[in-house]
Order: sequence, then structure tokens, then C-alpha cells
Amino acid sequence: MIGSYVAVGDSFTEGVGDPGPDGAFVGWADRFAVLLADRRPEGDFRYTNLAVRGKLLDQIVADQVPRAVDMAPDLVSFCAGGNDIIRPGTDPDEVAERFERALAQLTAVSGTVMVTTGFDTRGVPVLKHLRGKIATYNGHVRAIADRYGCPVLDLWSLRSVRDRRAWDADRLHLSPEGHTRVALRAGQVLGLEVPADPEQEWPPLPPRGVLDARRDNVAWAREFLVPWIGRRLRGESSGDHVTAKGALSPDDIRMRIASVA
Repeated sequence: MIGSYVAVGDSFTEGVGDPGPDGAFVGWADRFAVLLADRRPEGDFRYTNLAVRGKLLDQIVADQVPRAVDMAPDLVSFCAGGNDIIRPGTDPDEVAERFERALAQLTAVSGTVMVTTGFDTRGVPVLKHLRGKIATYNGHVRAIADRYGCPVLDLWSLRSVRDRRAWDADRLHLSPEGHTRVALRAGQVLGLEVPADPEQEWPPLPPRGVLDARRDNVAWAREFLVPWIGRRLRGESSGDHVTAKGALSPDDIRMRIASVA
């Protein structure tokens, strides 16, 4: 019975793409925290989300890992290194070595540390050429998890998120439904009974023509790709002025989810 949970990571764990009624994000980790809290007596569960969008592995290790270590929770979810891997010139072998050192700190104080792999990017225009690099890093993450006895939230094998409806308009972050499916899969990884199948089939979509897809690609490039490249060139991060959500009440998360459902 998990009584405390700390989420460590970047935009994926912060919940970008899954907005609540106040503009702040919900995301898979918050939704997963509710699944865990439902198995505890009311008021007997503590949850903290330390994740901040745009953060590199070393920033996560410097800013979030020590706070998680101090809290020594029953469960930590640790998703880091993805932003490093998509940067040109990074070596997945070297990133994995730094990942393992951080994981060793977390496993020393936490009852369970759940790690996550990267998604299969075969259908993501900007990232599909990095698929081999991401797969290499995923292999390292799985091997490290084996050495430390950590459960693995394997996002590469989650087939349902290959549907475009699982993704936000920016094509880099999950939609609310995508985050929901990851939360359900996280519950399965820890052996929980979950209220729905994360691999449930999506309803059929109407056919789309080539011109429709081309128009969508042009609009996406103008609205999301160009600003993303601009931030890279300027050395800026989307999380430069963002503060982590911190401690959250499961009841508050439920209300925020219900208000936008």
C-alpha cells in the first residue's frame, strides 16, 4: 500500500498537453496519484509533483532529486534524459551513465522507483529520425532498472499512443486522453486494478486527404516547430520561468479533472 508518491521529471511528468481549468497542467502523474490515493484511507496519502517542462537530466538531478531524497517516499517515478537525447550531439550511453547515478540516489531512500522509457517516435515528424537513438537509451534504462530492481513504465510498447488523438496539437506532448492511458498503464505496472484498459481501441476516424494532412503540417510547423527551433538557437527553455506544482491533494486533482472532462 503506497502512502506517499513523488513524481520527478520534465514536461511529460509535469503534464504538458493536459490542461486543467486554471491553465495549469494535470498529466499522467497526477492522474496516477489519484489511482494510488483511491487505495488508501481518506487523507492518508501524500503526493508531490516536482517535474518542470524543458529540464535536462543534470537540472533534474540538481533541483528535483535531492528534494525527492529528503522526502523518502514509498514511490518515486523518475523520467529524465529525454530532452538530452533529442539534442544534437548527445551520446545516449553517456546520458544513461548519469541517469544511473541519479537512480542510485533515489533507490537508496525510496521503497520503489518506477522508471519510464521514451515513446516510439516513428510517427513524429521532428523526432522520427532520432528513433534509433531513443531506442538505444531505452535499452539502457531497462538494463539499469533490472540492476536496481525497478519497475519500468514502458512507453515504447504502449500501442494506443501511436494514434494522433493521443497527442497534443504540438505533436510533442500527450493529449488528456494520452496522459490518461499512460496513468492506467502505470497502474498496471504496479499491479493495480485499473478502471479501463490503456490499450482500448480508438473509435474509427474519417479518412483524411493528402491536402488536409499537408495543411495541418504547415500550420503545425508555423505554430510549434519554428518557435521550438528558435528557443533551441537562443539557448532558452520552456521551463525557464516555471515553478514545480509541488504538493497536491488528490481531491483537488479529481475536481480539476472533472471540471474539464
